[in-house]
Amino acid sequence: MAYPMQLGFQDATSPIMEELLHFHDHTLMIVFLISSLVLYIIALMLTTKLTHVNTMDAQEVETIWTIMPAIILITIALPSLRILYMMDEINNPSLTVKTMGHQWYWSYEYTDYEDLTFDSYMIPTSELKPGELRLLEVDNRVVLPMEMTIRMLISSEDVLHSWAVPSLGLKTDAIPGRLNQTTLMSTRPGLFYGQCSEICGSNHSFMPIVLELVPLEYFEKWSASML
Repeated sequence: MAYPMQLGFQDATSPIMEELLHFHDHTLMIVFLISSLVLYIIALMLTTKLTHVNTMDAQEVETIWTIMPAIILITIALPSLRILYMMDEINNPSLTVKTMGHQWYWSYEYTDYEDLTFDSYMIPTSELKPGELRLLEVDNRVVLPMEMTIRMLISSEDVLHSWAVPSLGLKTDAIPGRLNQTTLMSTRPGLFYGQCSEICGSNHSFMPIVLELVPLEYFEKWSASML
């Protein structure tokens, strides 16, 4: 969960989010080095008396400033492509959950169970209990087992939505007539919050997502009580 005045990402909960954080730090360091070099060169140009102002041929310099950016782009592109392929992999999911976006709520269906479906609405501010988060709490949380690969099938029944949970590194568009899929796996139990990240109408920010990741034995008890 994010906190006030937070400048960085939320704590990673899934292996994919950990990879995204590492890639972010890797790219940010490259950007920092480039910015420092450019600032240093600008400072030199402003403070140093220029000589050889009539030089027209500098093959060595041109070769360096052509090859170096290409190398930098490769060092950014290769890790990025690796993470993209990792995010698209579907490795024998243990559970499949289908979520449909509506105006202005989500509905969930556990496809491995016969009649396990429910809608998830935001709790109005006037009905919140002490300690609950405004605009983020829902009446029915999505309970999932931790340390298991879970496939999410995401679509919409009206307009464009986006199912996003930052701490898990998930953000998948919900498009009418199209079924998108993504996978998630939590390395620890807890409550994880998200919201619709698409400008899908006047109340698009009031479509919160709450995932409750629990050990498998608790998930089995919950699923049995819901059937």
